[in-house]
Amino acid sequence: MTVDSTPSELKPLDFRSDTLTRPDEHMRSVMAAAEVGDNVIDTDPTIRALEERVADVLDKPAALWTPSGTMANLIALSTHLRRGDRFLAPRGAHVLVNELGSAAWLAGGMPDPLDHDAGPGRPRPETVRAAAGGTGPYYTLRTTLLSLENTHNAAGGVAIPPDEHAALVAAAHDAGLRVHLDGARIWNASVALGVPPATLAAGVDSVSACFSKGLGAPVGSVVAGSTEFVEQARRMRQMLGGGVRQGGVLAAACLVALDRVDELAEDHAKAATLAAGLRELGWDVTEPQTNIVLAKVEDVNATLDSLRALGILTLPMGGKVRFVLHRDVTSDDVTEALSRIGKGLSA
Repeated sequence: MTVDSTPSELKPLDFRSDTLTRPDEHMRSVMAAAEVGDNVIDTDPTIRALEERVADVLDKPAALWTPSGTMANLIALSTHLRRGDRFLAPRGAHVLVNELGSAAWLAGGMPDPLDHDAGPGRPRPETVRAAAGGTGPYYTLRTTLLSLENTHNAAGGVAIPPDEHAALVAAAHDAGLRVHLDGARIWNASVALGVPPATLAAGVDSVSACFSKGLGAPVGSVVAGSTEFVEQARRMRQMLGGGVRQGGVLAAACLVALDRVDELAEDHAKAATLAAGLRELGWDVTEPQTNIVLAKVEDVNATLDSLRALGILTLPMGGKVRFVLHRDVTSDDVTEALSRIGKGLSA
């Protein structure tokens, strides 16, 4: 692709990630008024309220607030795995490629990627069973965990529907595996599929979820599971330095974010509009299911540079250009981005 001359002063249009969303004035006022306490010694009351609400939403006995989704996943994997255990995850999963090897380095697990042979972002149940293997000599790896991701970021924000989720969980449990669900964008999956989040977390031994992706909260995730799991997870969070004290000011933002989950449908609609517009301009793009648009281009780095010259910020993902829609990118911004691309880039 080539870029034509463009004005030097352009309003930046930032499609790099839905983590860019910022707290608005209402969220900030709620944060400022939050009731707080020492979350390590006594449990912060606002964090406790968030944990109880999320446990109910995800239909799990208990939940634990964490500063980040990476920490939530690491806590889950560290709780489920023993050193030298092998765990399975769909190829390109966040726990495999975007968490700096912490699953192996700190949780002690040996990761093994599974191909997406049932569709983008998910393996077939038969593939899980085959990969789980059986009991071998003492010197062989023990496979003990399946880690799923819904939506799957690198696959373009695709959502695993409830029937496929249930089949994967059943296959894992039949093979003697525990199941962790990286649900960083489970809210997007829930909205896209029209089912409650709990349906998409059914049967798993733990599930993480994020509030700083698309919902405006500045910080915060949770990991949920059984009461026993959360007791162990709380200790692991402390080991990792996640024992935030008066964290209620952050949990308050997460509670507001939970009230906004239905608004994610607007991001999905904007993603569909962007994808359709790019196709009309000759781009090879996937049809988005949620808020992520992946574009296949000949030279990713050159395209990123050309878009940047047009004031359009994006990031690479799996050898493609990734556009992520969120509440801080308006429908008018999408129209403007398509106009700039149409005038400034030739496919």
